[in-house]
Amino acid sequence: MPPEKVEIFKYMEVWASENILTLLKPVEKCWQPQDFLPNPASNGFLEQVKELRARTMEIPDDILIILAASIVTEEALPTYQSWFNATDVFCDKTGIDSTAPWAIWTRSWSAEENRHDDLVNKYLYLSGRVDTRQIEKTIQYLIGSGMDLGTGTNPYLGLIYTSFQERATFVSHSNTARLVKKHGDIKLAQICGTIAADEKRHESAYTKIVEKLFELDPNETIMAFADVMRRKISMPGHLMYDGYDQNLFVNVSTVSSWIGAYSALDYIDVMEHFVDKWKVEKLTGLTSDGKKAQDFVCGLSQRMRKVEGRNEKKVKEMQTIPFSWIFGRKV
Repeated sequence: MPPEKVEIFKYMEVWASENILTLLKPVEKCWQPQDFLPNPASNGFLEQVKELRARTMEIPDDILIILAASIVTEEALPTYQSWFNATDVFCDKTGIDSTAPWAIWTRSWSAEENRHDDLVNKYLYLSGRVDTRQIEKTIQYLIGSGMDLGTGTNPYLGLIYTSFQERATFVSHSNTARLVKKHGDIKLAQICGTIAADEKRHESAYTKIVEKLFELDPNETIMAFADVMRRKISMPGHLMYDGYDQNLFVNVSTVSSWIGAYSALDYIDVMEHFVDKWKVEKLTGLTSDGKKAQDFVCGLSQRMRKVEGRNEKKVKEMQTIPFSWIFGRKV
């Protein structure tokens, strides 16, 4: 990245300490997975597990698929942190840097996110409703495969991508919470809602960083926004593989759209949210390329809605798909 762009992020460090690091929660005030799970040290542990298994019996397979996919995606955290460390801005040069706010944020954000998959993974394991070994294999395959988000090591692209991803995850977990609640597992619905609240807080942090970049460097930031939207957002788990299904991510996405956990229309809603949040239409002082990027971003959602209206009908017409995560049952 050009030195003058690196300087922008260095200039933002004090601001980040005062406005971004404050969005992190102290470990002692954070919820932990065990707060929602049967206590293995209690005499009533086996009874608590029986109650959990009874609650999850009514959860449909399609919802189990979405929960398993969230485990796989979040378990790949080492890959996401590696991406941040590969940039000139977020690089944690010593691995324990306690002075650079960007390094502190990356480590602490990863630590908070790590609780999500731990919790859902243990809950589904205790339920007996999923093939845990297949999920574990998928996780190992995904971490080994890495990821290609199309952002390179450009922090402008990466921050816009992560803002989008955090909001998308918030939407997905919120929708899943509502779906689970309909099937009677109030505890699991609470878990999904609690994770969604974390994602919302993290979204707020990344959104604020990009908002600040629009203030300090609007031309570069709008061009980055347009670049990310032209490529389309590839979700972090897009390379997931379970040893059987070469189209696993596509098939999971299809199920997600079927049941209303997250669909292409949600994708468009997220994009419109950021166009509005970052006041993209009101940007001024842009170069000719910047103005073209602005026009592209502002007009994209309307074009996509026309296309997706037709695609949603195709999704509903697709045939059932077997998933190894649920012992080969079809959804």
